[in-house]
Amino acid sequence: MNALADLPPLREVIAAHGLDARKRFGQHFLLDLNLTRRIARAAAPLGEGTVIEIGPGPGGLTRALLLEGASRVVAIEIDPRATAALRELEAAASGRQQLVEADALEVDIAALGPPPRRIVANLPYNVSTALLVRWLHQAGAIADMVLMFQKEVVDRLAAAPRTKDYGRLSVVTQHVCTVQRLFDIAPSAFVPPPKVVSSVARLTPKPGVASADDLTALERITASAFGQRRKMLRSSLSGVFADPIRVLDSLGLRPTARAEELSVADFVRLSEALDK
Repeated sequence: MNALADLPPLREVIAAHGLDARKRFGQHFLLDLNLTRRIARAAAPLGEGTVIEIGPGPGGLTRALLLEGASRVVAIEIDPRATAALRELEAAASGRQQLVEADALEVDIAALGPPPRRIVANLPYNVSTALLVRWLHQAGAIADMVLMFQKEVVDRLAAAPRTKDYGRLSVVTQHVCTVQRLFDIAPSAFVPPPKVVSSVARLTPKPGVASADDLTALERITASAFGQRRKMLRSSLSGVFADPIRVLDSLGLRPTARAEELSVADFVRLSEALDK
């Protein structure tokens, strides 16, 4: 713990290693240790299994996870400029941190360490949704996720039917996970400040989580339904089912309804019909 406390402030680390935030990596660094430790505490318990962090940059959240008692942190970083800084942190962590230099979109989460696996991350804005969808396909290998997104993304994740934010991401995420909004973080807390408010959310995979095949069918159904969300389902699903009216009628769903009117369970029944 003392070695971690003796590390230089994050601003000095950024200056020493030339870690100016890069737009192409979607980087906005959170330097306030009070905020990063709040995120780490939200992911508790951290003392067993594997904590997986994406895009640690200079290591602010990584430090917080270690200070809050994480027994094993696997930090995945694609930016080669951050390597030296994270190696210094790795040395101070006394074997509790491992750096993996890779693109998180290509990493098999289940191969990173023993369960329970928790993903805790200030996600790069430019790939946050793509990363989440990938993890939903791997949800059986994940205990939970505490993730920071743009606030508008969390609005979509948690949205209810018949609201403007309800859409494909809402349905797929809520089918796989319980979504809990935790707290917002103002742009001023970041370096550089983003143009939007950020939100932290906890996503907990449900017992008996769907297989990747099940999720693929659900993604296809929701892509068609919400891709033409102002159209009635009898029209928007015509590219998926040869006779969408017959399928909708058989499930007790109105062919004249629109995508935003259906519940998550309704979409799951449609995806099961597609599988059959």
